[in-house]
Amino acid sequence: MSTPFVSRVGGILSADIAVPEHERELRFYSRVLTTGENPLWQKDLMNNRGTPIIGLGERSPEYADLPLQWMPHIQVSDIAASVAKALELGGTELMRGKDDDGQSQWAVLRDPNGAAFGLIPVVAPEHLPSTEGTTSPESAVGCIAWLDLTVPNASATRDFYREVIGWTVEDVAMDHADESYADYNMLGGDGKPAAGICHARGVNVGLPPIWMIYLPVGDLNESLRRVQEEGGQVIKDNTGADGGFNYAVIQDPVGATLALAPS
Repeated sequence: MSTPFVSRVGGILSADIAVPEHERELRFYSRVLTTGENPLWQKDLMNNRGTPIIGLGERSPEYADLPLQWMPHIQVSDIAASVAKALELGGTELMRGKDDDGQSQWAVLRDPNGAAFGLIPVVAPEHLPSTEGTTSPESAVGCIAWLDLTVPNASATRDFYREVIGWTVEDVAMDHADESYADYNMLGGDGKPAAGICHARGVNVGLPPIWMIYLPVGDLNESLRRVQEEGGQVIKDNTGADGGFNYAVIQDPVGATLALAPS
């Protein structure tokens, strides 16, 4: 597998969410993510290398106004400039952290569709998680395997993120009901795909307009069984020609949505 941890504009390393019923949610994710002979996640939600890729926080008063969404942390070259551009284009600032000199260190925003996301500075290569030895499925590492956003106005949303994040765009040819159109790969500073922005049509009909994080698991069938056993729902699944799952979109017990994929 290629490394998921890259120092680049537009790269996604981690995500977090603040939830009610925190103990129930922790049990849900602990059971759903830790499947397979070589689980990619630990019961404390660190990945199998002991790295904090996903954060499940309590919904304290400080975070009460944050939407109930998994929020990816996206690397940008200038936090303040990205926030200013987002506000200019119709986005909303939810939170921002500044240092003693008033310099922006991070921010949490909402795009015009209501999708929430975080901004962080480009991470120095020496501070990235190690992926040494992750050259086979048996040695895969827990990470955010993919990220996409499904909205009715995909072209306008593409342009918003191109301006705010600094992504460039690659069209992805699509076809539905005998009509051709394009979804979009958003390319990071290294020219490689970092995320997708999709039209709410075809296989994406019915998906919520949020940033969907894709987490790999060791045994997707078992994970989906546990989703329902622990009070969640499978919203949509996608299978290949062999009948195996390519991915499945799930909703946790408090209503947050994400996708699971085989490792």
